[in-house]
Amino acid sequence: MPKISKAKILILATDGFEQSELEVPRDKLKEAGALVHVVAPKSRQDKETIKGWKGKDWGNPVKVDRDLADASESFYDALVLPGGQINPDLLRGDDEALTLIKAFLSSGKPVAAICHAPWLLIEANAVRGRKATGYKTIKTDLVNAGVDWRDEPVVTDQGIITSRNPDDLDAFVAKIIEEVEEGKHDRAELAA
Repeated sequence: MPKISKAKILILATDGFEQSELEVPRDKLKEAGALVHVVAPKSRQDKETIKGWKGKDWGNPVKVDRDLADASESFYDALVLPGGQINPDLLRGDDEALTLIKAFLSSGKPVAAICHAPWLLIEANAVRGRKATGYKTIKTDLVNAGVDWRDEPVVTDQGIITSRNPDDLDAFVAKIIEEVEEGKHDRAELAA
């Protein structure tokens, strides 16, 4: 149960992430004292950065701290998955990304997904029978995956944190901090 000021957070993303859904958690968690690394697959467009999506066009680049191949769940206290449509769709087809997500899920450490990022939790078979939320256009995907859908700013079920959209970022980040400080959850059966 580390204090957030001592925590290490991994943000997993690639090109096409929703700009605010990566930058706001990254910045607020850093402000709270956490060490935050942005991790991305090598398949990204640029060696040093990933490019966000803002509105109806490409947004700003964000520096990548570590390649996905060099990241390990054992180093971090929590995983954050930003949304956007492009980012989670690319990552759910990436075996290495799914392996890392499943490692976090098996560890019981907090896993936070916002907007379209719950697609990654569906792909990892982590949400069946659990309460969750996400962007309104993926509600049917979540319900079909066995989720007890909630239309709420942030929903947590055994350390799996989900949120709907950028309007919910303050509640999302506050819940990440709370869950990191609460510690691990017993949910090893999720990522089997």
